[in-house]
Amino acid sequence: MKAVSQYAVEVAKLRGDADIALVRIGGLLHDIGRCKTNSIKHGVAGGQLLRSYGVDERVAQIAEKHVGAGITVEEATSLCFPPGDYMPQTVEQKIVAAVDNLIEGTRRISVEKAEADFCAKVELQAALRVRSLHDEVFSSNDRFSNRRVDSNSQ
Repeated sequence: MKAVSQYAVEVAKLRGDADIALVRIGGLLHDIGRCKTNSIKHGVAGGQLLRSYGVDERVAQIAEKHVGAGITVEEATSLCFPPGDYMPQTVEQKIVAAVDNLIEGTRRISVEKAEADFCAKVELQAALRVRSLHDEVFSSNDRFSNRRVDSNSQ
């Protein structure tokens, strides 16, 4: 979780449009639901757990919406999640979700490896969202033109 938080903060600083403190704490707590389950439902479990302790709703939503590149309403229904849309919406949610896909253990992996890993585990549409979210977060706009964070570093 520390690796996700550190990388997410790097990205947030370079982007310049995110709440750094929120990204830091969201990155640290995004997988807290794994203390309840190691399934795809760990995001929902984490959001519920954080809310039960009165943690800021924005942090709870980062935990809830970080899985993969998000879970659509239809996917949530088929997975028997509580009703809702589990797609990352805010820039902070998107940064943590995108960066989480690029961390394996404590090391950074390429988006190509992340995509391949997701293709092996989930349906294609969900796997394709990994690249789409990556491209949105790591877009080659002015914020990254001179100091791009290398998401393909290892």
